[in-house]
Amino acid sequence: MQNKAIGLVELNSIAAGFDVTDSMMKTADVEVVLSRTICSGKYMIIVGGEVSAVRASVQAGAERWPGTVIDQMVIANVHESLFPAIGGSNVIDELQSLGVIESFSVASLIEAADAAAKAANVQLIEVRLAMALGGKAFVTLTGDVSSVRAAVEAGEAVVAAKGLLVASTVIPAPSKGLYRNVI
Repeated sequence: MQNKAIGLVELNSIAAGFDVTDSMMKTADVEVVLSRTICSGKYMIIVGGEVSAVRASVQAGAERWPGTVIDQMVIANVHESLFPAIGGSNVIDELQSLGVIESFSVASLIEAADAAAKAANVQLIEVRLAMALGGKAFVTLTGDVSSVRAAVEAGEAVVAAKGLLVASTVIPAPSKGLYRNVI
């Protein structure tokens, strides 16, 4: 199945996460991209598929255990580099300037990463989702300085609108050691 849309439900209950995943799968023809526990005792379900199926699945999931929903989102026509970045498999030939956006929520960070990738000519390096991060998430991206600034501003605006922005930065000329040891 080619994923034209991505959707996510982020919950504060692990038990609810299992039940919500089942409900989302039974509601629409979607593919589970990730369904797992994340730091701070949270649970996330990411699904992909046709836009209408993803919308129906996320709505059903959010309605199943409404008191446990931390955040949710659906992105239609998701940027092609988002899925490999979530999987940590984007290969970057050259680190130019480096942009980082950090969020308190997985859902808002995925929305920010998609907005950043669509806003400017940048490459997503990685989207790291809440594992060993205290439930936070971040995206790293690279490109020329002005493109990275524009991308970070676009992504930052998405997260800030939800009140979930932790921080962001643009490093114009990152050291080779930073790339080798951190990215």
